[in-house]
Amino acid sequence: MSVKSKWTAEKVADHFEEAVSTIKKLPPVKVKSYFNSWPSIQHTPNELALMEVQTVKLKATPDAISRLEETFRWMQWLDTIERKLIWRRAAKVSWKIVYCEFGVSESTARRKWTKALSKISTQLNKRIKKQT
Repeated sequence: MSVKSKWTAEKVADHFEEAVSTIKKLPPVKVKSYFNSWPSIQHTPNELALMEVQTVKLKATPDAISRLEETFRWMQWLDTIERKLIWRRAAKVSWKIVYCEFGVSESTARRKWTKALSKISTQLNKRIKKQT
């Protein structure tokens, strides 16, 4: 995001969706000192040709991780319910599930989500003004 551009609620929502995508691309957490002592298997070319194709899991880029960390810092401007609401929507959880989880109507859930995104965009725009 360049210093001159203005933040909107939509841009903030997109940023959170990217953050969720980045989290999914991070390597899994493993217990320390967990390892495999078996030697790696050397497959023959025929064995390799007969194996099923495995999908390649994309890894998170350093820039995406930096933006993820920035997104985590934005959480300080929100209360707990707003945080949960934003992350659930960024993970593309349906509105029906969201408003049932929070025990509110759909319009109330949408209004709170928009308000939380606006809070963040307001804070980010204040930062831009201070930098100029």
